[in-house]
Amino acid sequence: MKIKNVIVLVAASLGASAVLAQAKPEDQIKYRQAAMTVTARSVGVLNAMAKGDVPFNKDVAQRHAATIASLSDLPLAAGAYGPGTDKGAPTKADPKVWSEADKFKAAFDKFTLAARALPAASADQGTLKTALADLGKTCKGCHDDYRMK
Repeated sequence: MKIKNVIVLVAASLGASAVLAQAKPEDQIKYRQAAMTVTARSVGVLNAMAKGDVPFNKDVAQRHAATIASLSDLPLAAGAYGPGTDKGAPTKADPKVWSEADKFKAAFDKFTLAARALPAASADQGTLKTALADLGKTCKGCHDDYRMK
């Protein structure tokens, strides 16, 4: 990704964070759900490549890895788990997200760290597979503890 694109992405993310922090709770819920949906779709593409279900394509892998990395911290940083986002719009977030906020943040931070490792790992099918396994553990940990079944 070119440095200009990264700067634009960061600037847009910061602006979105400030705006979202003032958004209605139902809009914050939709935002976090959208970020998770895009992340899941990109993880699906990368998993298919890592398993060999579809041919490995370095350029496509790097784009999906960059998407996951760039979205990884936005729901938390933008306040999409803020006050009032535990009620209202349909959500699968477990109430423990708010009652165990520090533990949830620590789990989310592990996800973000693993997500940020994906772009470097996505240049090779083998390293991608390892990085996705690490990411998957963080996803499973959060989903097991903080997602309603």
